[in-house]
Amino acid sequence: MIELPEAANLATQFNKTVSGKRIAGVVTQSSPHKFAWFHGDPRGYSSLLRGRTLGMAKSYGGLVEIEAEDARLLFGDGVSLRMHGPGSSPPKKHQLLLDFEDSSFLTGSVHMYGGLWVFPAGTFDNPYYHVALRKPSPLTDAFDMKYFSGILQAPGAEKLTAKALLATEQRIPGLGNGVLQDILWNAGLHPKRKAGTLGPEKCEDLFLSVRSTLREMLELGGREAEKDLFGNPGGYTTLMGRNAVGKPCPRCGGAIARESYMGGTVTFCPGCQKLE
Repeated sequence: MIELPEAANLATQFNKTVSGKRIAGVVTQSSPHKFAWFHGDPRGYSSLLRGRTLGMAKSYGGLVEIEAEDARLLFGDGVSLRMHGPGSSPPKKHQLLLDFEDSSFLTGSVHMYGGLWVFPAGTFDNPYYHVALRKPSPLTDAFDMKYFSGILQAPGAEKLTAKALLATEQRIPGLGNGVLQDILWNAGLHPKRKAGTLGPEKCEDLFLSVRSTLREMLELGGREAEKDLFGNPGGYTTLMGRNAVGKPCPRCGGAIARESYMGGTVTFCPGCQKLE
């Protein structure tokens, strides 16, 4: 699932290679998917997009939004976006295909779940989208220590664990479990540690880790488990991923552990990331 750094990388790649192309045709629901979400009837996407020229793409959290003159395309974190050159074959299963006048095409495919929304600009009433639009990205200067302190000091935040604080309730859109684990390892924080136990120094460590870890992931083209616009895996190797379990911690040499928590799992180093 793409998260904040992958979405930002996809938008950058799109702007360098796809922006400016004119849409010649639209195909939707070639492979119907129960958990592929659309805005209204996808059969109407052709009238919204055909003949439009694609403008700039922007990322908001784990979402990628693309301008198409007076329309917008918005892709959620479960959608695989792929650009294909002239003469290429599309994937066997896809839920959206945009044919361009130069015979190249773009596909959007859903694996588990994901949104492929097309709508007239300014008409999409989705709370997750509006939260992502409103809140600053950790990749920008607006996400500073003052802003982060507001998250830490919000009512009830002191009772939340580090994982719950960072990766739930859209407190930081696009920051999910996939990027969370390296952030916490870099900060030396156990995923289950309560936010209320963090002193000023640890709060700053966590803030700096959020920014620096996500920036490194973006600079390397996303995580290795995710693919870019051309199907290439990202260059960032996740330190606390599933493949690290039982292996030596890069920092202390202790065995990396994995536990079930909050309906998912957490991977961490018991030696480096103390619960208290």
